[in-house]
Amino acid sequence: MAKKPEEPPKGAPAWQSTFADLMNLLLCFFVLLFSMSSIEKEKFEAVAASFSQAFNIFDGGETSFGEGALVGDGVSQLNELNIFINSMGTSEDKDKDKEHDEDYDKQEEAREEQMAASEKLAEQIAEALMATGITDQVELNFTSQYVQLTLQGSILFDSGEVVIKQEAIPILEKLGAILERYAGGTIEIEGHTDNVPMHGAKYSNNDELSSGRALSVFNFLIENTTLEPSRIMHTGRGEYVPVATNETPEGRSKNRRVEIRIYNPLSPMY
Repeated sequence: MAKKPEEPPKGAPAWQSTFADLMNLLLCFFVLLFSMSSIEKEKFEAVAASFSQAFNIFDGGETSFGEGALVGDGVSQLNELNIFINSMGTSEDKDKDKEHDEDYDKQEEAREEQMAASEKLAEQIAEALMATGITDQVELNFTSQYVQLTLQGSILFDSGEVVIKQEAIPILEKLGAILERYAGGTIEIEGHTDNVPMHGAKYSNNDELSSGRALSVFNFLIENTTLEPSRIMHTGRGEYVPVATNETPEGRSKNRRVEIRIYNPLSPMY
């Protein structure tokens, strides 16, 4: 009796199902990549068009494989996706560099404006110091944030003391009048000392001494001017911010000082 011929398996060949699964997985993979990336509009539209073509190919069924369209178009789309993904990083880097340059330019422009404001304020205060005749007693400097007036400790105080000397009162009165005229914002008073330890004095260390001297100047200004107390800060920095060496008498004399900072209108501290 003749053997009954085997019937061919129904449905698509097994390899074709595997291939279709592979393409679907690749498609899902690249969709995830796009969902986690910053996509530019023009590039996204180009890739979307490629995906649209891909779906039309799948709708064509088995005959597309025989004609070579599925493989050829799939490879083409993968190449487009690869180019797009590689270009995204470069584009984002360029955007970040551009933003960084713009931020730097803005910051530099702001610093220049602040410096110009401080310079103008310093010129006005310098003229006032000269007009009142206390230029020799007050040293003037400025930064982009403030104008600084420095008075040597020996002018204001006796050694180890925080009480303002009588001969220093006229200087502070004239300085107070200048502050009333030009200090519209924050004023900061800092006391500084040298590094010589305190022995047998009222104050046990240089931190207390510098704080007491800054407070004395603060109290004088509050009692003798119309300046707003809430706009004046005072602090003691002790021996920790020297402007000269502490190895010589001249250097120690420079380090014993009181600094008054007048913040300009463009400063964040104003």
